Amino acid sequence: MPPGAATGHHLTTGRTLADAALEGENPPEYVGLVHEAVLRMQFGGRKVARAQLEHLLSLSERPPIRLLVIPFAAGTFPGAGNTVNYLEASVPQLDTVQVDNSHGPEFLGGAAQLAKYRAHLDWMERMALSPEASRDFIRDIANSL
Repeated sequence: MPPGAATGHHLTTGRTLADAALEGENPPEYVGLVHEAVLRMQFGGRKVARAQLEHLLSLSERPPIRLLVIPFAAGTFPGAGNTVNYLEASVPQLDTVQVDNSHGPEFLGGAAQLAKYRAHLDWMERMALSPEASRDFIRDIANSL
């Protein structure tokens, strides 16, 4: 198996499991914070970008999902440019942060690390648009393509 092949499989499996969890009987709350820059990228061209934005809009209508856009107007912020997943457990000591790097995911669970990332995510959530304003924002970008 070529290097990285297993990682790709695990990432795909993880996404499939996450999708299934969000569609189950008692889906967990999911808060997605997306920067405006990501929404304006057109990998694959305008048609693909528009389809991706419409998919995000569709997902954001599901009850357990809150999709929040951080607009350029919010300025810079801690953690910009990193993909961070904060997984809250039923017991706070079991919370885990996953940070994606070029060499693969890194999992963090120390109290200081969790506090740092929780503070970063709380700040981002405060700077983000409301769920309704975020949907309108995404819709406007999609309609401009």
